Amino acid sequence: MTNAVERVVIVGGGTGGWLAAARIAAARPALTVTLIEAPDIPTIGVGEGTWPTMRATLAAIGIGEGEFLAACDGSFKQGSRFDGWVNGAADDRYYHPFTPPPAVPAKQLLAAWAAAAADEPFAAAMTPQAHLCDLDLAPRQRAMPDYQGAANYAYHLDAGKFAALLAAQATRRLGVVHIAGHVTGARRADDGDIAAVLTREHGEIAGDLFIDCTGHAALLIGGECSAEWIDRSDILFNDRALAAQVPVAPGSPVASQTISTAHAAGWIWDIGLPGRRGIGCVYASRFLDDDAAEATLRAYIARVLPDAPAVPVRRLAFPTGHRARFWHGNCLAVGLSAGFIEPLEASAIVLIELSLNALIDNFPARRAAMPIHAERFNALFRYRWDRIVEFLKLHYALSRREEPYWRAQRDPATVPPRLAAMLALWRDQPPSTWDFPQVDEIFSAESHQYILYGMGHALPAGLPAGDKAAALLAQNRQRARALAAALPRNRDYLDALHADPGVAVAR
Repeated sequence: MTNAVERVVIVGGGTGGWLAAARIAAARPALTVTLIEAPDIPTIGVGEGTWPTMRATLAAIGIGEGEFLAACDGSFKQGSRFDGWVNGAADDRYYHPFTPPPAVPAKQLLAAWAAAAADEPFAAAMTPQAHLCDLDLAPRQRAMPDYQGAANYAYHLDAGKFAALLAAQATRRLGVVHIAGHVTGARRADDGDIAAVLTREHGEIAGDLFIDCTGHAALLIGGECSAEWIDRSDILFNDRALAAQVPVAPGSPVASQTISTAHAAGWIWDIGLPGRRGIGCVYASRFLDDDAAEATLRAYIARVLPDAPAVPVRRLAFPTGHRARFWHGNCLAVGLSAGFIEPLEASAIVLIELSLNALIDNFPARRAAMPIHAERFNALFRYRWDRIVEFLKLHYALSRREEPYWRAQRDPATVPPRLAAMLALWRDQPPSTWDFPQVDEIFSAESHQYILYGMGHALPAGLPAGDKAAALLAQNRQRARALAAALPRNRDYLDALHADPGVAVAR
């Protein structure tokens, strides 16, 4: 079997399917890319947070930043803020910003922080970005080139509008063939690979590589390829979410960060867009029933938006886990068909991006080479899923809240062995690249530092003094003041963009 890979068939639309179609078509224009989408199956469309990787993704598929923000009711995301996660007190708050600490050894930074800035939260001492978030400022000025900014940033977006923008770009500008139809099964080749998918309306659609973007249904990777599902709910307990879209008043502030607020049996997300806030309650059904979760969500909405109208709430149940194999034969799972972990830290879309990067950068030229590509891909993404599970568990394992849910989250039996070993190691030294050596780690050593020291983890003993580190922390404070004076508010930036995309925002 040495025939060339020339036809890519994507089953399923939504963010995963249309990102796959647009990225592959833009990067490999010689390929025939076909996307099959059932017209009557709605996408989940809850995930509204991205990572800074999205800027390169949008640029790669030829979408301008202003076009994206206007079409998707988008706003800027500069990180995440965690309220109530440590002990639930009124002042319990820390940031995980996207800008890393200064590029000096972490031990020196910790020593300088302890010596000169211990009254500042860790993130505020390490980067100006926490200050920008406190002031609801944009990370860039309109005069800057697309996808460049004064601070590292990603986006919040309307997931339904994003999928529509990607579909238009893929079909009108990148040559993707869009077929509306229902996939009912597959015809297998003699070697066991998928030769064609079967559709109710259009018969067989043949291909060389099939990408499963059918969400939790996993029609190809699960149904046809029988890839095993690995349950991770023994580590991460949440299995339910309630989602609401709450309108906001014109001119109201637009936050620069995802706000994650802990409650008795989970947490609440709060994402600001120009026209609304996406607010949802994530919880574990064995600790909180649906009605109590809805009451928790509505109480939060009433507290942060007291004049908001009553809005409907959408209920979602989800599995926690991932496939044992993401690439089987000539079928690759991308997005929810590959796995799902609660939306804390917004890992879903970045996993789609990283999956597509790995595919495109190592695209199989011949069918005969696919087993090699599949083996490497599966090893890499099993590593990535394990690291995601550990990173999310870190947020719970460090909490000192006393509700039954939080005590259960700290039970050593629920902490992955590698994370337990890292927590023991980090008593003596800060997280470093030795702990996270892969290229394109989703959550770097610096991300772990923000969580660890944001949640009050004890500093290692015997930290070395460093004049350079102290000077850099002082420069951070100065830069925070300078950026606060120079950058526009998110609301001003976005309102001007919608009013006239060609007009720069004045401070």
